[in-house]
Amino acid sequence: MFDVYKIREDFPILEREINGKKLIYFDNAASTQKPIQVINAIREAYETYYANIHRSIHTLGEESTAKYEEAHRKVADFINAKSWREIIFVRNATEGLNLIMYSYGLHNLKEGDEIVLTIMEHHSNLVPWQYLQRKGVKLKFVDITEEGRLDIDDLEKKITDKTKIVSVTHVSNVLGVINPVKEIGKIAHEHGAIFIVDGAQSAPRMEIDVRDIGADFFVMSGHKMLGPTGIGALYGREEILEEMEPFLRGGDMIKDVYLDHATWNELPWKFEAGTPNIVGGIAWGEAINYLKRVGLNNIFKHEEKLTEYALEKLSELPFIKIFGPKSIENRTGVISFEFEGLHPHDVSMFLDQLAGIATRSGHHCAQPLMRRLGIVSTTRASFYLYNTFEEIDVFVDTLKKVKEMI
Repeated sequence: MFDVYKIREDFPILEREINGKKLIYFDNAASTQKPIQVINAIREAYETYYANIHRSIHTLGEESTAKYEEAHRKVADFINAKSWREIIFVRNATEGLNLIMYSYGLHNLKEGDEIVLTIMEHHSNLVPWQYLQRKGVKLKFVDITEEGRLDIDDLEKKITDKTKIVSVTHVSNVLGVINPVKEIGKIAHEHGAIFIVDGAQSAPRMEIDVRDIGADFFVMSGHKMLGPTGIGALYGREEILEEMEPFLRGGDMIKDVYLDHATWNELPWKFEAGTPNIVGGIAWGEAINYLKRVGLNNIFKHEEKLTEYALEKLSELPFIKIFGPKSIENRTGVISFEFEGLHPHDVSMFLDQLAGIATRSGHHCAQPLMRRLGIVSTTRASFYLYNTFEEIDVFVDTLKKVKEMI
């Protein structure tokens, strides 16, 4: 049984007071808080068995290596990869997308080839692909509907036989919409294109099956799913990864080195050069254990109820304009809004100072989408498994107070 109040007991930071008020953390799309189980896993690693991996046969080295490799297996199981060797640990989803661009895109795409993205992409799934324009690769962008959902008709027009890569966000970090990635992947593959999914916002709250989706690549960040910063994963189909060039070169990604050439290690180490974030990977594995114990479906349903409640309450405020769908169908707990007559930065400042509410203000690393919406920035509230209806009431009441103040 899902008990949000029992879950909250695992998160020490939620006891913190901000300006005399109990912290209300509504900035989960940016990064999530950490349960005591993850904090303890970090402490245990450094206190009891830390050593470098893949380099020593002493006890600490073997223990660290085993736990780090086990973390790869946990991630593989979490997204139903065929093999743990398809899981490459990177710093974050951003690095994963850059790896694909460099090791696959730069070496396989040529002048005249096309890449299809969407107007709602995070900069991490846009800026890396811009680099390939110097090779004569063309970028095409799928539009959104007036409701804020992906325009599938436009997508079908944009994907052609010239399309070599289709890369889309699974969940928009601004609009909260869940894109139909399985359908998109099918269309991409019908045209012979590689299909990439940015799962930074979906992996923390949805059951992911990369094989069912048909993803050739899938990226995610540990810090958005209760894990530490500086650790994430790139999933890639093994047959594609085997053919790709390494992203970084040096220690641990080699098999043999000679003065004039080198051969590469087996997957996934071929793409993990140098000493990795060992403890981060192990702690992320513990975060995944936590999410699985709670249940991804339970998290999604809880977030869905919170979002429905928040949308209903916010819709009663005439000075608030919500961007994105007003219904919870195919939607997650991300609500971006505009406060009439007040800059988003000021809105976030007032929420923080008056009620200890943490929200995000700005363009959310999605400036092209902001321009498409006709704005510069928004305030964003984003929910997760430890948030409550009572917190939403405080949030809405504080917005009313701010309106009275100004």
